[in-house]
Amino acid sequence: MINWNEGFCLSSKKNKPKEEINTLLGWGTEFEGKLTFEGAVRLDGKFTGKIQTNGLLIIGDKALVQAEIQAGVVLIYGETHGSIHAQTRIEGYSPAKIYGDIRSPILVFGEGVVFQGTSHMTGEAAKEADPPGRNGSPEAF
Repeated sequence: MINWNEGFCLSSKKNKPKEEINTLLGWGTEFEGKLTFEGAVRLDGKFTGKIQTNGLLIIGDKALVQAEIQAGVVLIYGETHGSIHAQTRIEGYSPAKIYGDIRSPILVFGEGVVFQGTSHMTGEAAKEADPPGRNGSPEAF
């Protein structure tokens, strides 16, 4: 099991997840419907519909995804349209284009990412990261 709260970052090899990709919808494929899975899936083709998982979803740089997404972690390199709700984090890396509503405790966008929509940072992971007394509580004074 991956512990995503330990400072995961794609650019750092020591923090890369040990979980291997279970399924790959490669470039040139098109899929429409509902995708439910455990573990990790990478999309490089076109997907339209709904995606639901507690695992890792990777949207490759050639992917076009039009979906309502609920996942544990979402890494975006391609183009997405729709809502994305991640339990742990959403990361976007160039040449990502993200259109729609996103919701996650942690949002990480690299230089060159296009984002049009609304973002909501749910407080669950942020509360854990706050040092004691920094969240506006009376103990801070």
